[in-house]
Amino acid sequence: MGYTYGFEKMAVWQMSRKITLLIYQATKAFPKEEMFGITSQIRRAGISIGCNLAEGSARVGSKDQSRFYSMAFSSAVEVVNLLVISHDLQYLSDGDFSILRQELEKLTYQINQLAARLSTLQEPDTEYDTPL
Repeated sequence: MGYTYGFEKMAVWQMSRKITLLIYQATKAFPKEEMFGITSQIRRAGISIGCNLAEGSARVGSKDQSRFYSMAFSSAVEVVNLLVISHDLQYLSDGDFSILRQELEKLTYQINQLAARLSTLQEPDTEYDTPL
């Protein structure tokens, strides 16, 4: 294996990767009629978390990075919603639901911490901070 991208070193991205794998494992047992419904949706939302973290890490400005980290957080919350619905429909066992829910709580915390660190960085507002 050659070059390691910056996002691959991020603990938050590694956690999102782990959760995506857990989602795929848990959804294997979902009803076949849900393949193009909730199964597809929860898998895509799970993948979106890591994709947005990776893309955000490649952005130069903290405002741009923050936007992608916000989308990653939103995708994580979407996964939580889909897990709740899947559990309500009895597609997910209590154990699988509990594990995934706990892991997503850790992940959303990590994403919030990442975003908080970015918010302390101040970029000049070029429209107003440019010398005359």
